[in-house]
Amino acid sequence: MSNLEAPNSSQLIMDSKPLHPLHQIAETPTHKLLLKQWLKEEQLILNRISNKETHLDSVRKELTQLHCFFFLFHSISLTLLFTTSTSFINSTRGCQRSWIPSVCSLISSLAIIWAVRYKTDVENHLEKLLEREKEDGKLLGKCVEELKKKGVEFDLLKEVDALRKAKSLRIETKGVKKWEARDFVTLFFVGVSCVVLGLTRVILCN
Repeated sequence: MSNLEAPNSSQLIMDSKPLHPLHQIAETPTHKLLLKQWLKEEQLILNRISNKETHLDSVRKELTQLHCFFFLFHSISLTLLFTTSTSFINSTRGCQRSWIPSVCSLISSLAIIWAVRYKTDVENHLEKLLEREKEDGKLLGKCVEELKKKGVEFDLLKEVDALRKAKSLRIETKGVKKWEARDFVTLFFVGVSCVVLGLTRVILCN
């Protein structure tokens, strides 16, 4: 009888051994469904982050092109004005008509500055969205790790509620900035445009 009882006792010991958290999740429909949903949402967040990073890179390239075009346009226009002004030496026609290139230069500068400002706003908006997506991904990743670690001991109501509160009540830790880098860039381009207008007047009148 003792030989027959030994396997039964070992079998009871094996049965009493707790299952791995992943096995517990696999045997619990609610935890299993929640894990699948979170893994799917985590993949969607990664895809959105990748798309936003690609979009952000393209916007930054367009900004660089606009900056280059601004300086290239004014350098070429000043060079052309300087070479053509030699035909108006000892003549007042060049000074009298200096308002024409000045107005063209001003309109072109304002158009480029507006485009730079618009693209800068788009870049700033994308950076905020990207930061928010990354924070959501970190929060969701922590919940997934806790679920895999705790198994059936994972409190669905408590943890899910904590995740929702973290998303909805996210507090911005950064202080409000009165001046941003894009404001200084705009002022710089406005200053350069004023200098170009002054040089246009000097070249045609002197």
